Amino acid sequence: MTARHRADVVRRARSLLGRTIIGHDVAVRITEVEAYGGLEDPASHAFTRTPRSEIMYGPAYRLYVYRSYGIHFCANVVTGPSEIGAAVLLRAGEVVDGLDVARSRRGGASDVRLARGPGNLAQALGITLEDLGSDLLASQDATDGVRLGPEVRGRSAIEAGPRVGVSKAADVPWRFWLAGEPSVSAYRRSPRAPATTTLSPREH
Repeated sequence: MTARHRADVVRRARSLLGRTIIGHDVAVRITEVEAYGGLEDPASHAFTRTPRSEIMYGPAYRLYVYRSYGIHFCANVVTGPSEIGAAVLLRAGEVVDGLDVARSRRGGASDVRLARGPGNLAQALGITLEDLGSDLLASQDATDGVRLGPEVRGRSAIEAGPRVGVSKAADVPWRFWLAGEPSVSAYRRSPRAPATTTLSPREH
């Protein structure tokens, strides 16, 4: 992985922080993300090209949705460029509109936990596999579906650390979050991850 590619993955991930994602009558301000470098990142679903990961090799700003542990859905923004397979997992956020709808979907969770964690975020937004492939920019003026709001300026300070729960490239510091945000999830290292790993994905 070239230095330029690594820098691009990081830049695109950080640019999503503070931005709003709207889905099915709920809006969430994104406070935490994880970047995945695609075909050059062994922790990425796109490291091996399969029918499931094919969408990650297409145009940027498409929604990649997958089921985690057979229970929860997780929402990812494909960041491109095409044929690289890079994407950003939306890990946490703050519900800023549609609070009552999000509460009903999350069944008793406190407001700060409504979209804390990738499965909870997708559930609060009502995202399912039916949303796979949504163009997150083309539908900015729509009233249904899933879409991204405009980019923001003047964000809070951004912090970085290793990604949650991955067993490969576990120490790559590609998890980013807005400092001081209570909606940010806790770090949990995968028990399958080695004690120490290289600090960058595969480089050739």
